[in-house]
Amino acid sequence: MTNLKVETREKLKHVSTPTLMTALYKRGLRNQWIQDVRRINRNHGETMVGEAFTLRYMPAREDLNQLEVFRDREHPQRKAVEICPSGAVFVIDSRKDPRAASAGSILISRLMVRGVAGIVTDGGFRDTPELEKLDFPCYHNRPSAPTNLTLHQAIDINVPIGCGDTPVFPGDVIVGDGEGVVVIPAALADEIASEATEMTAYEDFVTEEVLKGRSILGLYPPTEEQSLVDYRAWRAKSGR
Repeated sequence: MTNLKVETREKLKHVSTPTLMTALYKRGLRNQWIQDVRRINRNHGETMVGEAFTLRYMPAREDLNQLEVFRDREHPQRKAVEICPSGAVFVIDSRKDPRAASAGSILISRLMVRGVAGIVTDGGFRDTPELEKLDFPCYHNRPSAPTNLTLHQAIDINVPIGCGDTPVFPGDVIVGDGEGVVVIPAALADEIASEATEMTAYEDFVTEEVLKGRSILGLYPPTEEQSLVDYRAWRAKSGR
C-alpha cells in the first residue's frame, strides 16, 4: 500500500531534480542527491517517481555466498524482487562498490513487469546492453559483469540504508530524471512537489526571457517588481 498521493506523484513527474534539490536546500537538507549514479537507458521512459523499497548488501563471506544460496526461495535478493510493491522504486545499498553486479536484466525485468517504478544502486548492474533497451528506469554507477555473489551478500530487506552517500529510509520518495536521483523525505513530499511545480513555472518563464536576450539581473531571482509583473502576464497567457 502506498502513501504517496496520486497528485504528488504526477507533480514530481514534471519537475527536474535540480529544482527539487533547491527546494530541499531551502529546508536545510543538503545531502539528498545520490552520488555517482546515472541512468542506463536515459532515452526511454518518463521521470522515475516512487517510494523507496530497499535492499542492503554487506561484504560477501565466501562460505555463505555460493551459487547454491539462490535455491533458497527466501534468499533476500530474490525475495525482495518478488515482494517489492508496484509503484515503488527498488533502491540497493551496494556500499558504492561496482566491482560486482547488484542485479542483472532478468531480475530487473521481473521488477518491471510487476509494476515497479524503477531501480537504483550505488554499485553496478550486469547485462547493460539489455537494460538499455528496457522502458524501465535503471540507475547505477557503471556496468559490472561479475555476479553479485562475488562481493555482495544480500542481508536485509526494506530497512534504512545508505545509497551513494545519501540516507534512504523505506517510504522516502525517490525521483530520477536524466540528471540523476534525489531522495525526498516522505513527510515533505507533498509540499516539495507543490513548491517545485511553482518554481518550474517561473524557471520556464525565465528561460524564455533569457533566450530572448534579457539579463538575469533582477529576473533570476526576481528582485525587480517588473519581473513579477511580467511573470504574472506570462502565466495568464500560457495557462501556467
